[in-house]
Amino acid sequence: MLYISILATVVIILNLFASRSVRRGVDARFKQNMLIAMIWLVPFIGLLMAAGQTTPHAPKARKHEPLQGTVDESAPMIVRVAGCLDFDVQSQLVEAHGFPIIHADAFNQWLAASPQASTSGLACVARAWLMHMRDACGPEFRLFETKHAFILSPLESNVLRATDTFIATTRKRITAVLRDLAVFPAGGKSVLLVLHDEDAYYQYVSAYYPDSGEFSFSSGMFINSSVPHFVVPLAELSAIEAVIAHEMTHSALSHLTLPRWLDEGLAVNIEQRLTGVPRLIYTPHELHEKHLRYWGATEMQQFWTGESFFRTDDGNLLSYELARILVSHLSADWDRFARFVINAQREDSGGLAAREHMNVELGALVCALLEQPFSADWEPAAVSDFQAAPAHA
Repeated sequence: MLYISILATVVIILNLFASRSVRRGVDARFKQNMLIAMIWLVPFIGLLMAAGQTTPHAPKARKHEPLQGTVDESAPMIVRVAGCLDFDVQSQLVEAHGFPIIHADAFNQWLAASPQASTSGLACVARAWLMHMRDACGPEFRLFETKHAFILSPLESNVLRATDTFIATTRKRITAVLRDLAVFPAGGKSVLLVLHDEDAYYQYVSAYYPDSGEFSFSSGMFINSSVPHFVVPLAELSAIEAVIAHEMTHSALSHLTLPRWLDEGLAVNIEQRLTGVPRLIYTPHELHEKHLRYWGATEMQQFWTGESFFRTDDGNLLSYELARILVSHLSADWDRFARFVINAQREDSGGLAAREHMNVELGALVCALLEQPFSADWEPAAVSDFQAAPAHA
């Protein structure tokens, strides 16, 4: 019995020492949490694995040059917004994979009890949440605030300024192209998270997906949550410009209840118009052949409900391409198309609005574009109970 007590004491002391070493390292908080959990759940083996995965404190975190607009103050526990109840940040945050996320139900309750919450007031809440995110992401990260954007990232100052300029320019260009369809609230700020790498990116966005199912890879998402924001993994600015344009289009259209195919079709077309046509691994002819082989009645119903955009096979690529083609075809007469977009509803995949404002049956149009004989089975049925994550890839 004495030996067991001594062994248990040794394990506890070693685990405490190792946990302290991990916490003092320079790894991001989400990785630290995973390593500490491994130390305590798998005695001895967890210690060895954590020791090999921990980046020690010795290499000092890279210091960024001073940049006006950097938010340096400590993350607040309470946010006071004029005319509203105090926003208790600490009780509103929940941890998901090492990241602090605002609890949606609690936030909605606060919002319902605070009808006077202005755009500037909501920006204060966003700022407070991002300060907590900054602390969780690690010392490499800083929060940069300008008139029109919050950017949380490990980017160098020159890249950070260029990213902010690109966001401001893209907002204007999206508004110029989409006209009245695009809504960026006056005084509202675009929120961009640039996370460490793809591992951190998928750790973060997985918190917004359903608990089960398979989901495709992505290079960015718009998260239409308590604080709407878009998120990308760290890359050269030139590599994420298209992603920013795509996700900002989703943000500009989030006030509408669009079916996913229409939302994605608009985003892909705007992305290509603003940043250039991306390099595809298939030629137009090869893509057309893939469309002809892939689509059937079952696959089309998945397209109308939005489920096919989350497939992990060719259905994912072909869904985005078909959405792009449909929007490109339908938007030839912009005034009619704009009325269609405003009235399109998720519940019927836009079928009624297309009939009333475009004088077209969506299923018949797809059959014609894909050189298929008309089939009523290709028309949108009632949207199923499939519930996608509140995000747009």
